[in-house]
Amino acid sequence: MERIFKRKLYDRLLEWKHIQNGKTAMLIEGARRVGKSTLVEQFAKNEYESYILIDFIEATDEVKALFNNLMNKDFIFLQLQSIYNVVLQERKSVIIFDEVQNCPKARQAIKYLVKDGRYDYIETGSLISIKKNTKDITIPSEEERITLYPMDYEEFRWALDDTATVPLLRTFYDQKLPLNMAHREKMRDFRLYMLIGGMPQAVNTYLETNNFSMVDLAKRGIIKIYQDDFQKLDSSGRLETLFMEIPSQLSQNNNRYKPYAVLGDVDENKLTELLKNLEDSKTTLFSYHSNDPNVGMSLTKDITKYKIFCADTGLFVTLAFWDKDHTDNIIYQKLLNDKLNTNLGYIYENMIAQTLTATGNKLFYYTWAKDDTHNYEIDFLLSRGAKLYPIEVKSSGYNSHKSLDAFCEKFSHIVDKRYLIYTKDFKRDGQTTLLPAYMTMFI
Repeated sequence: MERIFKRKLYDRLLEWKHIQNGKTAMLIEGARRVGKSTLVEQFAKNEYESYILIDFIEATDEVKALFNNLMNKDFIFLQLQSIYNVVLQERKSVIIFDEVQNCPKARQAIKYLVKDGRYDYIETGSLISIKKNTKDITIPSEEERITLYPMDYEEFRWALDDTATVPLLRTFYDQKLPLNMAHREKMRDFRLYMLIGGMPQAVNTYLETNNFSMVDLAKRGIIKIYQDDFQKLDSSGRLETLFMEIPSQLSQNNNRYKPYAVLGDVDENKLTELLKNLEDSKTTLFSYHSNDPNVGMSLTKDITKYKIFCADTGLFVTLAFWDKDHTDNIIYQKLLNDKLNTNLGYIYENMIAQTLTATGNKLFYYTWAKDDTHNYEIDFLLSRGAKLYPIEVKSSGYNSHKSLDAFCEKFSHIVDKRYLIYTKDFKRDGQTTLLPAYMTMFI
């Protein structure tokens, strides 16, 4: 049974429908298999009298050809109603262009269809191929865009029929209280989320089977879809390699992703194009080095120094064990119980990157020389008003934070709150807040 999961973006769509009332179309971007089509169809069923969903991966040439000539819109709407056997009602129906990147002319038509004003329009697409297919078309300015990310921790708890945990954690966070006896259980719950991730298919498999090997199989299926997509864009395999090597690059504790170490000799322009495609695919999250940490970090970001994370930590865990043709239940159990002796720091760092992105933050980090051979590093820098929140991530319980202290001394004029995110309970250490990983979403 394929469950329909509650997603926060639903409320954003509702807001768009009521405020815009047909004046704009909505494009929902996101990685493949992140739940875009399911969300949009559920929204159409609940909020409109009728809807037509055109899946441009499956649509016939006859359907695609309707958008080549927009002179007679009555004809287009009549044809669509007869092909899809749906009666459209003025201002009470929505037309969905699913996987719109496969029909650029339909995307271009949005401008004129919105202007026509009879129906609402929602598009979904993964940008990677939208970019590829929009060379010769005009991108409609009547298009709003939002991104659907993998399920965040709260959406994951909702899927497990738990609506109490996150509001409770919020109360503890707001009151700056430790959880004491409940902490270990909450940390284990959070590790479960890290292992399964937020891809609806993986979450559904977990609920159906309660078997980590089956969940891993579902995640491998999703990664194989990504590999196929990357192959279509870059048959040399370099795009796919950049993605597959994310865990090994993070685990080496480099202060950046080293593409030449992964790909060998590659033309700089080609590398720029590959990285842009990787970022646009929404399967990854890029964190850029800020050369001069201040509130406008986008102005000082170094596009040649970056870290790459997986957009979904569940997929990241599967990638980390990709050398086996499946990941044993035993590995998952050990990870879940925090008993695996491999350094899990990089999995936590990926999880924090995912959480911060889901709560609307752009990712930046900062490194500077400590001595001839060592660097200080701030894992994440958030700007809040006119101040910065530096964040250091530790996968263990120990709470030394030398980089954080050095950074706060160096940039004391712009630092407000400072955080060490780790696996132990909430606590204050001087001016530093020691935050359990499951509270990251509240920063």
